[in-house]
Amino acid sequence: MKKNIYLFTALFFISGAFAQKTMKLQECESQFLKNNLTLLAAHFNIDASKALTIQARIWDNPTITADLNAYNPNNNKYFDIGVDGQKAFSIQQIIYMGGKKRNEVALAKTNEQIAELQFSDLLRNLKLQLRKSFFTVYFNSKNIENSDKQIGHIEELVNSYSVQAQKGNIALKELVRLQSLFLNLKNERNEIINSTIEEQGNLKLLLSETQNIVPSVTDADITKYTKNTFFDVKNLEKIAIENRPDYQQKQKAIEANQFNLKWQKALSVPDITLGAGFDQRSGAFNNQVDAFIGIPLPLWNKNKGNIKFAQMTLEQSKVDFQNNNLQLITEIDVNYKKWQEATNNFNQLKQQTINDFETVYKGILENFQKRNISLLEFTDFMESYSLAALQINELKRKLVFSGEQLNTTINKDLF
Repeated sequence: MKKNIYLFTALFFISGAFAQKTMKLQECESQFLKNNLTLLAAHFNIDASKALTIQARIWDNPTITADLNAYNPNNNKYFDIGVDGQKAFSIQQIIYMGGKKRNEVALAKTNEQIAELQFSDLLRNLKLQLRKSFFTVYFNSKNIENSDKQIGHIEELVNSYSVQAQKGNIALKELVRLQSLFLNLKNERNEIINSTIEEQGNLKLLLSETQNIVPSVTDADITKYTKNTFFDVKNLEKIAIENRPDYQQKQKAIEANQFNLKWQKALSVPDITLGAGFDQRSGAFNNQVDAFIGIPLPLWNKNKGNIKFAQMTLEQSKVDFQNNNLQLITEIDVNYKKWQEATNNFNQLKQQTINDFETVYKGILENFQKRNISLLEFTDFMESYSLAALQINELKRKLVFSGEQLNTTINKDLF
C-alpha cells in the first residue's frame, strides 16, 4: 500500500496526474515547430529583412517646386498667377552614380539571407534543448519510480522497527540507521523531483503547452544511439560545413561586409541631380522652359571614415570566420569522442546485469525481513543499489545526450 502511495505521488508531481499528455519525441517536435513562440517571433526577423530589401530597391522620390506670386505691387493684386501674372514650376530627380543602388540592394539581400540563417541556427539549438528536456524528464521519472520502490520498502521497515524499539526488542541505533537510510533516499528523490519540475517547465515552454508532458520512450529509441557505424571525422566536418547555419552565417557576414565596403566607396561618388522647370515671366523670356543639372563638389566629405570602418569590419569578419572554423572542427572532434565513450560504456552494460541487480535486491530484502542478514549489510546494499540504479540510467542518459549533441554539431540526424 505504501509503495502505491509513493508511486502515485511521483506521477502526480512529474506527470501532472490531472493534466498530463503522453507524447513521443516526434510528436513533441511537430508541436514545437507549430507553436514555439520564440521561433514565431524570430520569423518576423526574416520578414523584416525582406522588407528592407524591397526598400533598398526604391529610388528617392522626385522633388516638385512651385513658385507662385503672392502680391503684385504694380497692379495692387494678390496671388496674381493668371496670364499676366507670375508662376514657376520645377521638378528634380537624383540619379545615383558609382553603383550605389546596386550595392545597397546586394547588401540588403545578403542581410536577408543572414536573417534566415540566424533563424535556422535558433531552430537547431532549440531542437537540442527540446530533446534534452524530453529525455531528462523520461530518465528522471525512471529514477523516481525506483526511489519510490525503495522508499516504500524502507518506510515499512522503519514503522515495524519503531514498534519493536518501543517494546525493547531491538536496539534504538538500528532504528536510527534505518531512518537515516530513509532520509537519504528521500533527499535524493527530492533533488530528482526538483530537476524534473525545472525540465518539465522548459519542455512546456518550448511546446507552448499547459499540460505536463509524459515522454513515451521505447528501448529502440535509446539503443539507436549505439549505431555500429564508423564515422569518419573528416566527413563529419564536411557535412557540418554544408549544414551548419552558424558557419554559413559567418561566410555571409564576410559577403555582407564586402558589399558594404563597395557601397561606402560608392557613396563617395557624387550623385547627379537632373531637373526641368517652367517660368512664366521672371526668366530671360516669357514662358521660359529650363533644364537643370547639379552635382555636389567632393571637397570635404569623401566618406573616408565610413570606408575605413567598413574595411576594418570586413577584416574582422574574416578573422571571426577563421576562428569559427577552428571552433567547429574542435567541437566535432570533442563531441564525437564523447559519443564514442558513452557508446562503449553503454555496450558494457548488459541486460543480465540489470536483471541480477533486481534479483539480488529482492533476495536481500527478503533475507533482511527474515533476519538472515545484519542491518549493516542491508543498509550498505540498499545504498549501493540506489547508486547503481541511478548510474545505470545515467549511462543511458549520457548515451542519448552525446548522440543528440553530435547530431546538433553537424546539424544532421546521424541516428
